[in-house]
Amino acid sequence: MTDAPMTDLPKAYEPAQVEDKWYQFWMERGYFKPAIDPNRKPFVIIMPPPNVTGELHLGHALTATLEDIMIRWHRMKGEPTLWLPGVDHAGIAAQVVVERALAKEHRTKYDLGREAFTKRMWEWANSCRSTIRKQHMRLGASCDWDREVFTLDAGPSLAVRTTFKNLYDKDLIYRGERIINWCPRCHTAISDLEVDHKDLSGHLWHIKYPLADNPEKFVTVATTRPETMLGDVAVAVNPDDERYKGLVGKKLMLPLMDREIPIIADSVVDMTFGTGAVKTTPAHDPTDFEIAQRHNLPLINIFNDDATLNKNAGRFAGIDRYAARKLIAEELAQMGLLALVQDYTHSVGHCQRCATVAEPIASRQWFVKMAPLAKPALEVVTSGQIKILPERFEKVYLNWMENIRDWCISRQLWWGHRIPVWYCKCGEVVVSVDSPTECPACHNKDIEQDPDVLDTWFSSGLWPHSTLGWPNQTEDLKYFYPTSVMETGYDILFFWVARMITMGLENTGKIPFDTVYLHGLIRDEKGEKMSKVKGNVMNPLTLIDNFGTDALRFGITTGNSPGNDIKLSENRLEAGRNFANKLFNAARFVIGFLSKSDIKPIDYTKLPVEDRWILSRLSRTEAQVASFMNDFQFGEAERELHDFIWGEFCDWYIELAKIRLQSGSEPSPLPVLLKVLDESLRLLHPFMPFITEELWQHLRQYLVGAPESIMVATYPTAHEALIDPISEEVIEGLTEVVRAIRNVRAEHKVEAGRWITAELHAGHNQGDLIQYRSAIETLGRVRPLSITADRFKGEGDSERLVLVLKNLEVVLPLSGMIDLETESKRQATELAETITQVERLRALLASGFASKAPSQVVAKEKARLEALEDKLRRLKT
Repeated sequence: MTDAPMTDLPKAYEPAQVEDKWYQFWMERGYFKPAIDPNRKPFVIIMPPPNVTGELHLGHALTATLEDIMIRWHRMKGEPTLWLPGVDHAGIAAQVVVERALAKEHRTKYDLGREAFTKRMWEWANSCRSTIRKQHMRLGASCDWDREVFTLDAGPSLAVRTTFKNLYDKDLIYRGERIINWCPRCHTAISDLEVDHKDLSGHLWHIKYPLADNPEKFVTVATTRPETMLGDVAVAVNPDDERYKGLVGKKLMLPLMDREIPIIADSVVDMTFGTGAVKTTPAHDPTDFEIAQRHNLPLINIFNDDATLNKNAGRFAGIDRYAARKLIAEELAQMGLLALVQDYTHSVGHCQRCATVAEPIASRQWFVKMAPLAKPALEVVTSGQIKILPERFEKVYLNWMENIRDWCISRQLWWGHRIPVWYCKCGEVVVSVDSPTECPACHNKDIEQDPDVLDTWFSSGLWPHSTLGWPNQTEDLKYFYPTSVMETGYDILFFWVARMITMGLENTGKIPFDTVYLHGLIRDEKGEKMSKVKGNVMNPLTLIDNFGTDALRFGITTGNSPGNDIKLSENRLEAGRNFANKLFNAARFVIGFLSKSDIKPIDYTKLPVEDRWILSRLSRTEAQVASFMNDFQFGEAERELHDFIWGEFCDWYIELAKIRLQSGSEPSPLPVLLKVLDESLRLLHPFMPFITEELWQHLRQYLVGAPESIMVATYPTAHEALIDPISEEVIEGLTEVVRAIRNVRAEHKVEAGRWITAELHAGHNQGDLIQYRSAIETLGRVRPLSITADRFKGEGDSERLVLVLKNLEVVLPLSGMIDLETESKRQATELAETITQVERLRALLASGFASKAPSQVVAKEKARLEALEDKLRRLKT
């Protein structure tokens, strides 16, 4: 693109020089703050709160970008729009970070004590909150920062205690002994969802248990964890297993412990596993726990919190679990009680936070009864009140909710929401929203609060309504709740989304949001998950420094659809930067020609074909973008805009307009250039907010009634009256001709400044193309150019190159321009490719596609086939 006339825009776009300026401009004018209007329905997103575990990563950048796209779009549509930001205290994840920092100081949390450790946690959390806020601002997130919430703030804390008390009073929260997942490293219970299962190579040990009344006879059991045998309370067999019919009810001697245990019958036992007899360790296996409940068996916990063995393990007390495993196997072998050791691969649970192998342990914990809460949460999805995008995740959600288990909500941590339960020595248990000062039963003031904290997902599950003031009936809660969209990653559909739906319905009686938008993961260019270990992590702030915020936003969203993972490479980011530069240069060219005295209203009755064409394409783009946006296909909307702005507006219309501007022909293209640039910037603003604001501010002086910022300008909508298929056909023919000539010149390395002759055999298109003779000559560097109505017959074509296009032929001289052998191969390749395309389309239309696909899609494919068949006929002549 040639240099534009003088303008106050710099010659090159420098994102770092404008991004902070415009963000502060938006903040100072309060554009992020919605006004409550009882007559209008608001659009509301509550930000998924990042954890206070460090800086934002690319996943956060994707979340922020997608939500900002929605927020800016709805704001420009004139809706009261709230994007409420927040940060999560993160429970175990944050505590692990601070404990690691203490370890570097050769200290532990116990060296500090609970109060001092909690103070250290607050210092860390506040530092992270400030960092996260600044990073979101750099990403362009147009949040209402005055409403920012932290999950440990007073409001959410009140919501947590109120919810706990209400569920407890309804008998939906209880304290009981159940099998939970215990992390020996983090010293806390973790939920099933916080356990990552990995296949590990191990062994299957076959151990002989002697009969108590006949030590010469044995029952052999198979186990992957021989150390847990120290906590065995029975051996179970299937009641239908003929091998053990006469043994049920008899006693065995537990090796190494000299304790008698019974042989019991239970239908849960798999007769095909191992020997068909299984050791029963109810304190360390969920299936065994259920067996013990049915048979009234005791629980014997053999583990300390750090996975060493405790006093119930007898002489093995104090030994680490794996050391004990080895020692026990050796002793059993010496006693002749180890019948067989097999290699065995099995799934082992690991703590998601620290990767330590978790232990199933029977423990007294607090639980939520989920089945009663899950029922209404199922109904709102099956009835369509809540829509999950993409739809395939709806089945995953329903399957999980239909098979839900009680939720262990207590955590043995010091950081988080302390469980609002107090114990008195008289035995009284007090559950209260407010902290009691004495026991209500005996008035003893020496009462102790439960030392555990709640699972962080408990407070997160209240997020959509606790952030707006619940349980208080605030003005924000009344107006902004239920919210509109919950946008988050598909990987926390169960962790978070399902719990928000259950808790929202339970606490408010209303759905928390009507749409769940699930985005995918950002992977590296090879499709691998990013991790510090692999060294393929990309820091979003570094990318912003290198490419600009708009380029980053473009790179992680364009062409992507809900639920699909993204392969991110620097090529995508460079494409975003190149697009920003292309747009900047185009705007600089247009603005350089504008003056207030020259701008006149568009006279739609006297527009040249190219003006009608670009306005038609603009309207079609606006319609398509609206359709994509309404369907939450933001990546496709962005791709549509990119193709229009770069491919049609910049590469073709501006080039055609240059010819008119240089010749001074009337009508001037400036009013149309102004309109298309204005609406293009507004269409693009939700996706690339900084460069669009920068350019629009230079443009707005020429726009009648323009507001102070593009951010509060109206989002463009399609004008059907401007859609003009005839002008589109004409310019499509023009661009096809020029593109074909350019491709040949490039393929055969014809110098850019060299003119070549050309013939157009245009048929009925002759009249349309004659009026664009000058444009074809200029853009294709062809002169002289002849345009005839006859079709090319092929006479004397040994000296000429023939390009067969949709409705015409272009004939170019071969002399001195191309290699004849290369051209012959090109023609053969084009013929073969056209035959392949024709055969594929014929097969497609002959299949079930024609009856299943939408009629407009079928019609489009039929038209493509007709055009290709015509091209094939002409290629063969």
